[in-house]
Amino acid sequence: MQLSQLLNNIAYQHLGASLPSEIQDLTFDSRRSKAGSVFVAICGSQVDGHLYISKAIAQGAKVIVCEQVPEELAQGVSYLIVKNSQETLGYLAANFYEHPSRNIQLVGVTGTNGKTTTASLLYKLFTQLGYAVGLISTVEHRIGKDRIPSTHTTPDALTIQALLAQMSEAGCEYAFMEVSSHAIDQERIHGLHFTGGVFTNITHEHLDYHGTFQNYIYTKKRFFDQLPATAFALSNADDRRGEIMLQNTKARKFYYALRKMADFKTKILENNLSGLILDLENREFHTQLVGDFNAYNLLCVYAVANLLEANKEEVLQVLSKLGAVEGRFDYIQASNGIVGIVDYAHTPDALEKVLNTINKVRTGTEQIITVVGCGGDRDVVKRPLMAKIATQYSTQTILTSDNPRTENPDSIIRAMETGVPASHKHCTLSITDRRQAIRTACKLAKAGDIILVAGKGHEKYQEINKQRFPFDDKEELRKAFEAYSTIETNRHY
Repeated sequence: MQLSQLLNNIAYQHLGASLPSEIQDLTFDSRRSKAGSVFVAICGSQVDGHLYISKAIAQGAKVIVCEQVPEELAQGVSYLIVKNSQETLGYLAANFYEHPSRNIQLVGVTGTNGKTTTASLLYKLFTQLGYAVGLISTVEHRIGKDRIPSTHTTPDALTIQALLAQMSEAGCEYAFMEVSSHAIDQERIHGLHFTGGVFTNITHEHLDYHGTFQNYIYTKKRFFDQLPATAFALSNADDRRGEIMLQNTKARKFYYALRKMADFKTKILENNLSGLILDLENREFHTQLVGDFNAYNLLCVYAVANLLEANKEEVLQVLSKLGAVEGRFDYIQASNGIVGIVDYAHTPDALEKVLNTINKVRTGTEQIITVVGCGGDRDVVKRPLMAKIATQYSTQTILTSDNPRTENPDSIIRAMETGVPASHKHCTLSITDRRQAIRTACKLAKAGDIILVAGKGHEKYQEINKQRFPFDDKEELRKAFEAYSTIETNRHY
């Protein structure tokens, strides 16, 4: 690529050697630098890329983009000093991949809960409507029907642009992506052209990163502040911050709600383990999905489809047949009637919503046995809250390990135990080994009881001391059921 093309509309101060006419590669990882690379030194939350400039040069990089001028300028190397290297990387990546988001109708979904389900349902919907569609999500990335495993909710700016370039090359007309607060704060979405932005809800999460809930709210809001006037902005009017999110956006504003007045509304007519029946724009609509939170997800998806001018009748027909995303109210049942549900709920709000849903759909006599933990090296404030909610809405609770990462799992569980009310201590167990905790729940369960395994959902690993070990909640639940009974059905709701 011509360097002038890469630097189009980029503000910088040039120091050092003359700029080369062509470059071969763009990277922010010094280990991937090579002859002809442009290396961008990013001041990350954990690592400062400026410390690796010399390594990038040693591996062949001849152009360095950075915020701070190195003490010594290497001979034959060009230095481009910018105000914000993270933001600049987004625009450089867009230039490098020739702005693929301009060729696709790209919709970003942000919020604490519901991002994955909403983005994934949109992908499934538009795929079944006959379009070539892309997906960037926590669970997986999709380029048409091809699947690429995901490692982050929102990838880095280079990866996003590379994925979108592949989608554009594959003829994708639409792409739906989760937009995390980390991605917004770290400028990973700069250089993207969004057709629309969606807000699901916001509750306490990631305070270890953002510091305060107010910072978290305004980080999410920045996504909508940056949308162009040509885009649409869709927000949940029932959320307390739903209007705040769109306060300063230039985009066209729309709202969806179950309770308040809104552009798109629905009403729950029935809610049980066989699914939801909704009144959607004066039409009775049945879906396999369960719970109030899924009524919001479905309404949001329906609203986005309308804003993208899809045929309403076809949208309703396809939506009625869609199952949920892996690890989101994922349901299996043993022959003796014990029900197992695996859900990604890893925030107090998400856990409360899932348990509320279970309490609403049960007949009233079944036990609810909840297995739940909290991740290590993350928001410590939510640990007692998670335990409090689990014990208040469950008949029995088992506190266990989630992804302890570099923390002692027993210490995490002890922090959770402080949230258990005295009245619920007699029906709460602490079992560090997650596999044993799931098996214990199955031993405690009787015919008709409901077991919720919360926190990890779709994840196929457990992270302990910087190593990932194979672990699948649904598979462990299945094995435990097989040890005590025979699985009768295997369904996703």
